[in-house]
Amino acid sequence: MLTNENKNRLFLFLFPDKQRDLPFRLTIRITFRTLHILCTGILLGGHVFNMPVAILEPWLWAVIISGFLIFLTDLHSSCIVLFEFRGIAVLTKIALLLLIPIFWDQRIIILICILVIGSVSSHLPKRYRHKLLFFNDKLQNKD
Repeated sequence: MLTNENKNRLFLFLFPDKQRDLPFRLTIRITFRTLHILCTGILLGGHVFNMPVAILEPWLWAVIISGFLIFLTDLHSSCIVLFEFRGIAVLTKIALLLLIPIFWDQRIIILICILVIGSVSSHLPKRYRHKLLFFNDKLQNKD
């Protein structure tokens, strides 16, 4: 059972007062994002041109892994990202991705929606991308 002191430590670990920095963070994120965009383009194009699933599966995994690594760099800074617009956008894209096996015939439109959400959420001004959508009273965006 967690004591109050341990709860406070866990809270501060997940939501530090000052966001943690990562050496070479910008370089790492640019590399992962470039890989992510490249693989996403190939995956979407492959579905548009009806390529066999066996050819597209490695590209799907590359998209998932590269997206996860980008999100992991955000989570390293602070888990506050989960409650910001950009984090909600990522969680929405993951949910849509999980719908593809269920709605296979609509996979192209779902992938296009995922691409649009990613593009729009990545290019919004910082004040919108980093806007807290939940728990404003508990969490303060300090950066």
